[in-house]
Amino acid sequence: MTDELAEAAKARLPRAVWDFAAGGAGAERTLAANRAAFDRVALVPRVLTGSVPDPATRLLGTGMTMPVAVAPVAYLRMYHPDGDLAVAAAARRAGIPFTAAMLGSHTIEEIRPDWFQLYWPRDRGLMLDLVRRAERAGCSALMVTVDMPVMARRDRDVRNRFTLPDGVTAANLVPDGRAREGSTVVAHTNTLFDPAVSWADLDWLRSRTALPIALKGVLDPRDAARAVAAGVDAVVVSNHGGRQLDGAVPAVDALPGVREAVGEHSQVLLDSGVRSGLDVVRALALGADGVLIGRPLVWALSVGGTDGAAHVLRSLRDELCEVLALTGCGTVGDARELATARM
Repeated sequence: MTDELAEAAKARLPRAVWDFAAGGAGAERTLAANRAAFDRVALVPRVLTGSVPDPATRLLGTGMTMPVAVAPVAYLRMYHPDGDLAVAAAARRAGIPFTAAMLGSHTIEEIRPDWFQLYWPRDRGLMLDLVRRAERAGCSALMVTVDMPVMARRDRDVRNRFTLPDGVTAANLVPDGRAREGSTVVAHTNTLFDPAVSWADLDWLRSRTALPIALKGVLDPRDAARAVAAGVDAVVVSNHGGRQLDGAVPAVDALPGVREAVGEHSQVLLDSGVRSGLDVVRALALGADGVLIGRPLVWALSVGGTDGAAHVLRSLRDELCEVLALTGCGTVGDARELATARM
């Protein structure tokens, strides 16, 4: 289904917009490796367990119908006029958290998301203002993305000289929410973001909000352990969907080492390459508490707006329940006890 959706979205979207969403950094080695790594993971089913699947769980204090949350995706209005609002509505129908992107094309106040994503702007006053706005809007957690000190070269966007379409801005950052006329997204982003963020900055943020913090973009177990020591509540194992360091380890391959490093002192989420209910169970068996899903919802949004995104999430839950049943699992906890092999 995901492949069919992607083809339908590709046919509908302008070429430059499709390439921005579908592409990765450099030669796109890591983009391809994310999927190849998932497909190497085989599950070892249990039998005669008497289990009836119920994938409900809690992540970052949020109750949810399955261990899946919507990943932060920038500029969703490029794909459909309703943008962030459409995907947030689909997430509410599905009973899962929606993570609003700092570079989203609707404001925190319009969306009132479950979780809010932060990058590290050079202006710490701006960052603190965004935190306070998220708190007032009722967000229950912050997802701080730390794998983009600079925006990587994305060759498709360079070839296309990609700029944001008219009417699409980073709504939370108005009046600085749009690149100057003719400016590329990478130039605008690199001007806005701080390339010299350190662990001291994380300490600063931790001291200024009581909201749970998930640190997104962690691949090295040493960084995961240090994040837990710094007081984060969850780490998100992610290579930015193959959009940052081309040649970075596939996220699902990094997952077991991160889980071992943090033990049960932190929740662990997986991002990058999740496409199906089978992938969700693979991630759980390798140590994740839950996953983030991004690109499939972009394709669904492009084709069918809220209803399209809601359909993808319903199908994902149906697939997840089927895989749980076929592996003898009733709960997320059962799935985390499954053995795996490499194909």
